[in-house]
Amino acid sequence: MFEVLSGELVAQLGGELLGNAELPLRGIGSLEAALPHDISFLSDDRQLQRLQQSAAGCVIVRPGLRDAVAGRPCAILTPDPYLYYARLTQWWAQRTRRPLVPGVHPSAVVEPGAQIHAQASIGALAYVGEGAVIGRGASIGPQCHVGEHAVIGEDTRLAAQVVIGAHCHVGARCIFHSGAVIGADGFGFAPQQGRWEKIEQLGAVRIGDDVEIGANSCVDRGALQDTVVEQGVKLDNVVHIGHNCVIGAHTAMAAYVGVSGSTRIGAHCTFGGQAGVTGHIEICD
Repeated sequence: MFEVLSGELVAQLGGELLGNAELPLRGIGSLEAALPHDISFLSDDRQLQRLQQSAAGCVIVRPGLRDAVAGRPCAILTPDPYLYYARLTQWWAQRTRRPLVPGVHPSAVVEPGAQIHAQASIGALAYVGEGAVIGRGASIGPQCHVGEHAVIGEDTRLAAQVVIGAHCHVGARCIFHSGAVIGADGFGFAPQQGRWEKIEQLGAVRIGDDVEIGANSCVDRGALQDTVVEQGVKLDNVVHIGHNCVIGAHTAMAAYVGVSGSTRIGAHCTFGGQAGVTGHIEICD
């Protein structure tokens, strides 16, 4: 069982510690479910009653609640408890998650000409196409497909059954969840006497660093120029980005958002669940 003393945690992540610096912390929990050796947080003062009723041994709160946490075993004061909680989860995961085991699983298929860094991991039944490049520390999960001449950046993690199409480029430290498809054909057809003539999609997808894409989401390749998802973008589950779109840096989209083709979306935009964007328009930063 992983354990850290409250004082050691504050030394790593900052904040002002009140109370017992020797309290062992063994888990992170919600205010309702936390146990005496768990750490929790309060980011909304309207939920103060939950804090008062919580059994959490350590709580993360803003400095204005100093009096409210007096008498608790320990507390951490920080201007943004939710941000502190986010960084705590990252710190915790780094120390408790199973470490990456470099190497290629015997059942994986790696085509000639593919370049796989010695510190990358290729999972069971995965496929890596000709000329593909897998960067240092990248993790390609079981049954993933990385197409020919695709590039996967350093420390990027593909969960099981992710598809990266041919010639697509993925940056560093990205996380793609199961069922995500990058580089499917865009929806391009020309009408002709009551039938549809396919327009071959000759572009690719370029994804920046630190992008996270949820389960069963799809980013279509471009018809001619590439579809672009810039750095820091966060896409929830079941999000669709049409061909030739540009999604600006650090934009976030909740589940079931659909963006039609050739739309340009600026940086730092946010989209609630099921929002739709028609094609060939531009949304500012």
